This record gives sequence, C-alpha cells and structure tokens, in this order.
Amino acid sequence: MPGDDRCIAVFDSGIGGLTVVRELQRRLPNEEIVYFGDTARVPYGIKSGETVTRFAKENCDFLLRFDPKLIVVACNTASAAALPALEDSLPVPVCGVVEPGAKAAVLQAQGHTIAVIATEGTINSDAYRRAMKRFDKDVRVVQKPCPLFVPLAEEGRRCDDPITRAVARDYLDPIVRLDPRVLVLGCTHYPLLRQAIAEVTGDAITLLDSGEQTAKAVVHRLKQSDSLSARDNSGRLHCYVSDNPQRFRELGQRFLEQPVVDVTWISPEQFFAHDPKVVV
Repeated sequence: MPGDDRCIAVFDSGIGGLTVVRELQRRLPNEEIVYFGDTARVPYGIKSGETVTRFAKENCDFLLRFDPKLIVVACNTASAAALPALEDSLPVPVCGVVEPGAKAAVLQAQGHTIAVIATEGTINSDAYRRAMKRFDKDVRVVQKPCPLFVPLAEEGRRCDDPITRAVARDYLDPIVRLDPRVLVLGCTHYPLLRQAIAEVTGDAITLLDSGEQTAKAVVHRLKQSDSLSARDNSGRLHCYVSDNPQRFRELGQRFLEQPVVDVTWISPEQFFAHDPKVVV
C-alpha cells in the first residue's frame, strides 16, 4: 500500500504551535506528530533574525533524529526569518506558516485591504506583506504588532475578560478604521483570543488563522507526494520541550483543546548531542 508512515515534525518557540498541531490532527488523524517547543529560549518575537535562524536550524537538527517526512515551522517569527535558510539546508521538505496564510488572505480579500497582526519580530520582517505581493503585486497591507496578546493567551485570560477586551480594542480600533476585508492572525497564540478580536473587528472583517491554512497546505503537499500515512489507527503526539514540561502540559491543553500527555524535557546536553540515540 502506498504511503509514508514516518512522522510529521513540528516546532515552535514555545507552546503556541500546538494550535497548528490541533489543526493537523483534525485533518490528519492517523499521522504521528513529533513536536518540539523551545520553551527555554522563548520568545522568538523580540530576537534578531540571525538569532532566530540559528535557533530554527538547531531545532530542525534535533527533529531530524526522528526521521520525519516533513518539518512544519509552526512559528510565524521563525517562518519569517528562517524559512529560506531551512529550505536550502534541510534534507526533507519544510512548510512555514506565513505563505499559506498570505495566499489565503489575498484570495479572500479580492483586491481589498488586508491587515496583519503578529509579534514585533514577524511584523518587522515584513514577511507577510512580501508574501502577499507575490500573489498580488497591488495588494494593500497594513500591519500591527500586538505583543500583549501572547501573555494574555498564556495566562488563560478569557475573551470576555475586561483586560483582554481593553487590549484588543486598543490594538485593533486603528486597524478597523482602515476598513480591511481580511485580518490575518499572524501568531499561533492569537486564535485563543479570536472571540475578543472578533468583537472589535465585527462581521465585515474575515479573521484568518495562518495555522489553519498551514494545516491545509501540509495535507495538500502530502497528498501530492503520496506521503500520507497508510496506517488505519490514530496517530500519536509526542512533545519535547527545552524547559518546564509541567507548565507545557498545563497550558498546552488550552492550545490543543485536549490533554497533552506525552511531554519530555530535553536537556541542553541531549539537545546538542552528536549521537541521535541520546533521545530516540
């Protein structure tokens, strides 16, 4: 039977990439997924592009020990800064979160303005605007960093919390006045605050989750290459973190919308080990 039962590898600077994993599991329930959260070095959004690229390469070197068929860069900042370097250097296909989100936004906007909200690193990279220009050279893109959304999501602030609502309105009111047709949630944490964001933007603006679009892109790529798993049982999720596995478990269930059971802490010695058998 054709297919490829090797795992899909996913990494993020921390816990937010589990929203991408959630979408992958919904569409590809039979796939094994190995996730690495670089919780010892989070956040990536305030670091230089050179540093983020180095971290991303190190994360991929670790994930290659699991013999993946595809690596998903489930981090907008790392996708923006490091994807070309990863594509040039890795022996397996790589999928980031920026291009799938940018392409879907251009298609849905139909010539109208597109807004992007993300971390400072992603906005400063201008990656979304540049990607959108490849699909529509005349597209109008407005961008705004919303750094407080990440701690609000991780603290478990509800969408109806007065602080969440106040921050959302402060960030988004200026964007709404520019009358965009589509608003891209350019950070994997932001879907947890979707309701609060939607209250400000209203029904006239479509909210687009770049993680959801990435999962669709992964399905398409695996189908095209006949690389979907042939197994008929449910795939498992194995999580590895560089710090604080207990906090990852506790917060992770909000991002994944189910308990995160299999979490392993990787020490620096294991992470940088030359012998892959140290972990696998």
